[in-house]
Amino acid sequence: MGTERAGGAPRARARALAYAACGAVLLAGCASMPDHGDLRDVESTPRQDTQVRVFAMPPREDAEPSEIMQGFLEALTSDDPQYETARQYLTENAARKWRPELSTTVLANGPDTATDLTGDTEDDDHYSFTLTGTKIALVDAEQSYAPAEGQYSRQVHLVRDKKSEQWRIDGLPQGIVIGESDFQRNYMSVDKYYFASNTADAEAGAAAQPAAVADPVYVRRRVDPMTQVVRSLLHGPTNWLGPVARSSFPLGTALRKGATLTPDEQNRLTVPLNDKAARVGTAKCNEMAAQLLFTLQNLTPAVDEVELRAGDRKLCELREDRAPAVAAVGSARHADYLYFLDGKHRLVRISADSGTTSTEVVPGALGEGATPLRSAAVARDEHTAAGVGLDGKALYVGSLASGGSLGDPVLVSAGKTETDRLTAPSWDAYGNLWVADRDPGNPRLLMLRDGKGEPLEVRTPGLDGRIKSLRVAADGVRIALVVEKDDEQSLLVGRIEWERVGEQSAVRIRELRSATPELAEVTAMSWAGDSRLVVVGREEDGVQQMRYVQIDGSVPEGPAPDALTGVQEIAASEDGRLPLVAFSSEDGIVRMESGTQWQKVVKEGAAPVYPG
Repeated sequence: MGTERAGGAPRARARALAYAACGAVLLAGCASMPDHGDLRDVESTPRQDTQVRVFAMPPREDAEPSEIMQGFLEALTSDDPQYETARQYLTENAARKWRPELSTTVLANGPDTATDLTGDTEDDDHYSFTLTGTKIALVDAEQSYAPAEGQYSRQVHLVRDKKSEQWRIDGLPQGIVIGESDFQRNYMSVDKYYFASNTADAEAGAAAQPAAVADPVYVRRRVDPMTQVVRSLLHGPTNWLGPVARSSFPLGTALRKGATLTPDEQNRLTVPLNDKAARVGTAKCNEMAAQLLFTLQNLTPAVDEVELRAGDRKLCELREDRAPAVAAVGSARHADYLYFLDGKHRLVRISADSGTTSTEVVPGALGEGATPLRSAAVARDEHTAAGVGLDGKALYVGSLASGGSLGDPVLVSAGKTETDRLTAPSWDAYGNLWVADRDPGNPRLLMLRDGKGEPLEVRTPGLDGRIKSLRVAADGVRIALVVEKDDEQSLLVGRIEWERVGEQSAVRIRELRSATPELAEVTAMSWAGDSRLVVVGREEDGVQQMRYVQIDGSVPEGPAPDALTGVQEIAASEDGRLPLVAFSSEDGIVRMESGTQWQKVVKEGAAPVYPG
């Protein structure tokens, strides 16, 4: 999300009563309100401390329509778990039909509210308002975030009850509408975890250990987020991720009715499930527990161990330190080295997690310099590497062991110029090598099984433009592409889907979606977490900036990396403990450890990469 906007609702600020003793804020939505006229600028309420609970006030006796409308909108920004106070502003019938969980529409400045002059406002017992604003995002019923644009316009109808003489809302859109700053205050992004399916492991007979896949969702920050996210996890992956991910929880598994999840003093969480999970075996139960541990690792309080139960029966228990043995998660994989090209266009490396700047040439032909390179990629096991020749025409694969020869290129581009040839390559989790050929006459995304053999053309339905760069995620089922068209670049994330066509394998990239809709230029990018990327780019008529983005197009909490001039390439690891590394035209290879500033590594160097 963007920064909090200035301005706001002075009336809302005047009505907020803070009770420090009980840690709550009451939104007094019905005090000091005008009795007639249009409502304007229903801005998001001021940002409160994240530990402060915010509750709304119920409607005041004999409140006018404008006051009812304002109070209802403020109730939508509260921490009321079931929106019970908001429902008090509705008629009984409307309250029964309204489903706030269906969607959350996020507007840039909160909804503007104006009297609907085309409605029945002249009727003494009826009144209508129109809510308007500029859409920036939509969170759907699966709690999945997606950027949105365009104008929002919905009508809200009020009626005066003939018996009580009180105004109430009897017609309103489903879901809720909220301003950007209130969304930032009320919601947080959490990765829930599933396992990769429909991938190269089934084709190649890879190791049995499944790869964990992050599926980001937004939950309400102060409304029992642990129980919320576990319920979402049990519900299954979002529609976007579903075709390439599976859950080890049996279909229909849910929390026991009325369960609320809280870890004990030893950070141990007991998860009571319904009978759908009662007959799972130990191996399957361990996978279920691993999904829970991966999902809950970034919540507070921390969870170090989970115990799964169904009825009175204990199914299994798993500690956090044993979870990586059950499933491989990208953020837990630790690289030994950072790699880059030195001034002689050779592949070299330094220790990934130490402060040393001591560089060594990699063993094998790619470090000998006989074939100068312009880009390289190192397999995730760090036993093999690939490099594109200095002119961008040929792709080579070689062992990172002494004495190995390079041999003939595994792929050659027919592009006439260097910019119309091969992109930097990328390795997936199964040892397959990905690269794009930018030849205008035959632009293609290609994959080489195990880095050798006949390249397999990857179909990209819906792709509009040429691929400028690519990076495959550690889970092997998602790919990030920088796509170029009409001198603009966009960062897209898509699913990698495998299928059989006769005796052959086929691979497609499905449902590409933008991760940086506001950027007109993307210079460089890299995966920087299980669902996060680091991006260098600029907005229209803006200056170059570096930022983190989520794969769903939202911006994660926390500071952006420090500014750096002239960045042309960026390298990060899914393991957030490793430094961020960049190539700057002014400073060469530089790196930044967490909480520190950029530091020079070498002046003569380019194309930094971690394994992947």
